[in-house]
Amino acid sequence: MEFNGHLSRRGLFQAGAGLLLTAALPPLPARAATSNEYGIAAAPARARLGGSARPQTDVWTYNGTVPGSLVRLRQGEPARIAVENRLDQETTVHWHGIRLPNAMDGVPGLTQPPIKPGERFVYDFTPPDAGTFWYHPHANSLEQLGRGLAGAVIVKEREPVAVDRDLLWFLSDWRLTDEGGIASGFGNRMEAAMSGRVGNIVTLNGHVQEAEPVRAGERIRLRLVNGALARIMALRFEGHRPMIVAIDGQPCDPHEPEGGRILLGPAMRIDIMLDMQGEPGRRYAVVDDFYDDLSYQLTQLVYDEGAPLRAHPLDTPPGLPRNPLPEPDLAAAERHDLTLQGGMMGGGMMAGMGGMMGMHEGAAWAINGLSMLGDGHAGMEPALTFRRGRSVLLKLRNETAWWHPMHFHGHSLKVLSRNGAPVPHRQWQDTVLMAPKDVVEVAFVADNPGDWMLHCHVMDHQMAGLMTVLRVA
Repeated sequence: MEFNGHLSRRGLFQAGAGLLLTAALPPLPARAATSNEYGIAAAPARARLGGSARPQTDVWTYNGTVPGSLVRLRQGEPARIAVENRLDQETTVHWHGIRLPNAMDGVPGLTQPPIKPGERFVYDFTPPDAGTFWYHPHANSLEQLGRGLAGAVIVKEREPVAVDRDLLWFLSDWRLTDEGGIASGFGNRMEAAMSGRVGNIVTLNGHVQEAEPVRAGERIRLRLVNGALARIMALRFEGHRPMIVAIDGQPCDPHEPEGGRILLGPAMRIDIMLDMQGEPGRRYAVVDDFYDDLSYQLTQLVYDEGAPLRAHPLDTPPGLPRNPLPEPDLAAAERHDLTLQGGMMGGGMMAGMGGMMGMHEGAAWAINGLSMLGDGHAGMEPALTFRRGRSVLLKLRNETAWWHPMHFHGHSLKVLSRNGAPVPHRQWQDTVLMAPKDVVEVAFVADNPGDWMLHCHVMDHQMAGLMTVLRVA
């Protein structure tokens, strides 16, 4: 396998079939007792992931659909979500990107007891931020997420946003056999030390189709969620100029993506505004071309043949109202370095692991020379401890040859610089995508008490050691 920021065709598909494309089954609304109250059951089901011509697949779901029920919450209003476990193994739910109390974070052992088969757990929290988030397990994460347990969370702004339509694209990929089943081999050690488990089918949330109907002249808010185990995406919108207005649920200064490609690592979310200025009756491709020689069409924007909704784009600026994030005091911030190490290099050698491999059997990765395996457990010692209310500046160094979307629980990180260059557009993220050899500076106010995981969201990497705990006390 060769790696230069892209993956070779042979390396990516050493396990099987060529790339397929489909859209996922449409999600059903969760059973809501009130506007912010939901019941969600994790249970086996079947889905036709490969389209009508292919067999159904045994999957694990939230409320019977892939992706799971869409959870709609209101900013600043208490939410109550009861999760029932109908699987034959323990599970939890992590509310990815939401700044919530530590006891509601969904990490087994660290923040809550796992939900045993036949039991339920009630998550109570008040989302402080509007935006696009998602939920997924944090127990046996690699397999449970890989078999379908994932869903989106939309926290609505207090005031309406000036758009004609608000759309969600939940993107995932799957590794399926020719018979339509989910391929075995979760936790393959070779994959865990390289790019992780990249699938051979890509699904797009919604209804089974390869087209998104649009109307000339309308403005669409499109919420992109990457729910894949390992696949990084780079989306191009043919004939259009998407404007990024939020990253990981946090509004940013509206801007066009660099090179016209929207880079979306696993677990990341990006909200874009699209002024539909194409020609009525035409089709425009949406292409993912991140991986070398593996470009494919995700879907098409299909224009209605009727007259445009309006002759000119909306005059209203495309920005979103900001969330109540505490601004770090950089002059007074305490500073720490966290270095990502390990992974497969040229010649099949592991990099920068020192004596760690002898200490942690099965580990392929480390942060500052130490690895934590699995999903989280009781007694995990923090790598760093911060006094509550302090401003913190972290320098993240990726000394590996692989990409890593680094996710920090319970907080959003202000991204300051990348490889010495300031990051523009006031970008806050909970999942920071790091290219090989990247050095990224982030800052935050440690205002949310508890033990919080920091880990790579390529799930193979997390399970194989690329994880640590940061404590706010």
